[in-house]
Amino acid sequence: MISKILDNHKLSLLSLALLITSTHNSANANGLTFPDNNILLNDAVYQQKVSGTVRSADGPLAGATVNVKGSSKSTSTDATGKFNIDAKIGDLLVVSSVGFKTQEIVVTGQTININLESNDEALEEVVVTGYSRQKKTEVSASVVSIDQKTLKDVKSPNVSNLLQSKIAGVDVVAGSGRPGANANIRVRGRNSINSNISPLWVVDGVIMHGTPNINPNDIESVSVLKDAAATTQYGSRGASGVIVVTTKRALKPGEHLFAVNLSSGISKFNPGKFKVMNSQQMWDLYQSFNNQTAIPNNITSDVLNTDFNWLANGTQNGAINDFSANYLGKTEETSIYASGNYYDEKGSVKGYDYNRLTGRLNIEHKLTKNLTFKPKLNASYTSYKDRQHSIYDMYLNMPWDTPFYADGSLKNTKLDNVGWYGRDNNNYLYDLQYNYGEGQTFDVQSNLDFSLRISDKFTFESMNSLTYYNQTTMSYTDPKSNSGLENKGSVSQFSDKRITRFFNQMLKYKENFGKHEVSALAAYEYSDYVYTSVGAAGKGISAGSTIVDNAANFLSQSGTKNDYAFQSGLVQVNYKYDERYNFQGSYRLDGASRFGANNRYGGFFAVSGAWNINKEDFFHVDMINLARLRASYGEVGNTPTSLYASYSLYGLNGQYNGEPAAIPNQYNNRNVSWEKSRDVNLGLELGFFNRIDLTVDAYNKNTDGLLSYVKFPATAGWDGYWYNIGSINNKGLELAINARVLDPGSPLQWNLGANWAANRNRVKQLKDGTDVPAGNKRYSEGRDIDSWYMRKWSGVDEDNGAPLWEVVNAETGEISTTSNYNKATLQFVGTSTPKYQGGINTSFLYKGISLTATFSYLHGAYAYNGGRELFDSDGAYPSYNQMVLADGWSRWSPSNTNATHPVASYNNNSGSNKTSSRYLEDASFFRLRNVTLAYDFNPQLLKRLKLKSVNVFVAADNLWLSTKFTGVDPEAALFGDSTSQYPSPKRVTAGVNFTF
Repeated sequence: MISKILDNHKLSLLSLALLITSTHNSANANGLTFPDNNILLNDAVYQQKVSGTVRSADGPLAGATVNVKGSSKSTSTDATGKFNIDAKIGDLLVVSSVGFKTQEIVVTGQTININLESNDEALEEVVVTGYSRQKKTEVSASVVSIDQKTLKDVKSPNVSNLLQSKIAGVDVVAGSGRPGANANIRVRGRNSINSNISPLWVVDGVIMHGTPNINPNDIESVSVLKDAAATTQYGSRGASGVIVVTTKRALKPGEHLFAVNLSSGISKFNPGKFKVMNSQQMWDLYQSFNNQTAIPNNITSDVLNTDFNWLANGTQNGAINDFSANYLGKTEETSIYASGNYYDEKGSVKGYDYNRLTGRLNIEHKLTKNLTFKPKLNASYTSYKDRQHSIYDMYLNMPWDTPFYADGSLKNTKLDNVGWYGRDNNNYLYDLQYNYGEGQTFDVQSNLDFSLRISDKFTFESMNSLTYYNQTTMSYTDPKSNSGLENKGSVSQFSDKRITRFFNQMLKYKENFGKHEVSALAAYEYSDYVYTSVGAAGKGISAGSTIVDNAANFLSQSGTKNDYAFQSGLVQVNYKYDERYNFQGSYRLDGASRFGANNRYGGFFAVSGAWNINKEDFFHVDMINLARLRASYGEVGNTPTSLYASYSLYGLNGQYNGEPAAIPNQYNNRNVSWEKSRDVNLGLELGFFNRIDLTVDAYNKNTDGLLSYVKFPATAGWDGYWYNIGSINNKGLELAINARVLDPGSPLQWNLGANWAANRNRVKQLKDGTDVPAGNKRYSEGRDIDSWYMRKWSGVDEDNGAPLWEVVNAETGEISTTSNYNKATLQFVGTSTPKYQGGINTSFLYKGISLTATFSYLHGAYAYNGGRELFDSDGAYPSYNQMVLADGWSRWSPSNTNATHPVASYNNNSGSNKTSSRYLEDASFFRLRNVTLAYDFNPQLLKRLKLKSVNVFVAADNLWLSTKFTGVDPEAALFGDSTSQYPSPKRVTAGVNFTF
């Protein structure tokens, strides 16, 4: 009978001993009996309630999963680490938690206490994927996460600038080097004409309006969600990618850390290859003019007596100071993260001072065993003083002019009888000594969140956010300044206010069934936005008065109000089987106030799956430690930039016969609807020798229903209306590789990483197949959305030095040339979309000394160097300073007929400097973004000083750039104006970080 029991129930040795003892002591005339604890010889007999506590080295571990191996029985630990589960003597309990090593424990009684060991490698692989956290090996969408250490190699007060060159397929360009300016970001190219093409920012689960104003020191990690499977959970606002920011919080009970970070540095103006002439070079240009008799008589060799460098006078080594402190601590009930930061920067262009003070408080407090309260508060106060020198005038003004008299006082070129060679007779420094502007911004983001653990399977999460933004600016024009003469001085004041609310109520479910794990969430989300502004300007002021009410008369007034709202429902389900297969499905229904009743709601869904091939029994490749396949398909939407796209709009600021009048503006289109993108993504992840990681992603994204504003003829009365006009396709390939080059046991560590991305886009369809003009670009079916459209430059006529442009016969396609600009053919001449781009990072570590470097590159994009229309004008603007010809360039002359530049003449009217592909330049580049040398002091030495760590560093940004582009910055030129561009400065920063 004992044999039968063993066969049927597979008793452990302990159980067998109990049975033998019971048999010996409790036999009666009827045969075998059992002890008083009433364990019976069948499933019901051996089933018992097993309880226990799961702990880590830092205390009880909440949320750990406990399941009976080989069965569907599963539970998780409560807030105090305790659990209860039905199990039999001899069963194996599998206990796991993110960041800890999984353990298998044999059930030997009714009470079990379990200690899990930390797994640092697993901690690093936890990825925030939006509304949830997943292990990297469970993520089936295209998501890339980077930690705070990787982010902070570049010195900037703005989180947007920290992402440059770090993630494949994420293009980050600093549009301006002015202190406090945000970067422009695109994820996987441009997929819209008139809708938002910037990614959505989410901070600690809350959707933000624009780029968040937060201290980079407060950031724990940043995740970029790239494909539709990842962004669908954010619906219409995730169409251009999502950037999820997670701020710091204490994780380990008993942890108490206080850190101080101090750094200072300088920034230097970075003109790139764009250099304007000195006095001698400008004189030589004048001597080359082929119409010497047209040059005014006052321009003689006496101009060489003055050689004033306007650029050097207006730029400086700007100072940077960044001081921050933070505290991080946790008890059994409460976790606190508190920080403060002071950042001050004086621009590399003189006269602009930027100052920011920020503070953050993150709290998690267990009010009860199952209820956790999670308030958060982030506040910033930003101010600036603007007496910035004019970059445009610094380039434009002639070196023959000096702004100062011999005694150092400033020349008033408008009133004083002084010789002035530059255009407009303008010494901008004269007015700048009197006139200035200033502004202050107060920005607060507050959260009142809580989490309720309903049971082992269900949790309710509530996010409730209110943000308040208020900005005030003042501009002062002194009566003594030239610009203040007409109005006897003026002052303007402006104030705007923005309030946003965000509410997300989410029910989460998670359960294990043996090798199966299912998690799901359902949420309702609401957000709204209200913006108001008011401004006024007055004229006729007393010198020094900065209050509009003190002005003698009003000069102008302004004010507006606008708002919008979204409400959404979201469902998401995740399924995992045996660490091998992962599936995710999500659906979101979005409602937007920007659309009329006909199309107010849009539904978006996504499905994705991943296969961990290396977990299969048949996989036996020693060199490959990771092999994963990912696939996804999803749909996301986009809304127009107009907040009232479906409605008829009237201007109410008109007058008729002295009475208020409404002026028709936008015509209604009740059928205008969502742009909708359909996205397919395939991904492959490989790991070799536990030292090399390779990720490859390929995607194909089709966007239909492109939103565009269609203009009416001027006689229509209405201005125009919004319409869904066509479609566009983006497809691309992304590669990322990271390698621990040297053996992990080596005293010298070398890590190397690189990313590469290529994106191709094509406009597939437009309204009636008709091209749509877009400045110097044009949208056309079958072409890149960022295609340049202008006259094509054909060089210089070798016979006479005249400019040449292409003429294309519309019927035959035959190409000829002309020197008449108006007869040249408008045509497509290139695109600003790069063929590929990416970044490289490398780091060395030896006995506490670390050296890191970050590079970025881009190839195949063409940028329009608009500044050359003015500063490389062949004499068309002779009273402007001109750029020094780049290496390999030359000007036509009878002795140099094979030249790149036409013959120069005073007041040249050949049209050679008009818009054409002459000024379209290859913007390819390779840039050293940052290099940092740091030293971490020996922990044993620091213990005596009661310090946990001390790190000292010196870092440099933007030290070197290789490019053919002759403008200031090829990256920034791809996004905007290159005439008076404020380039990203060269920076050198030194600092020290203490942790107590």
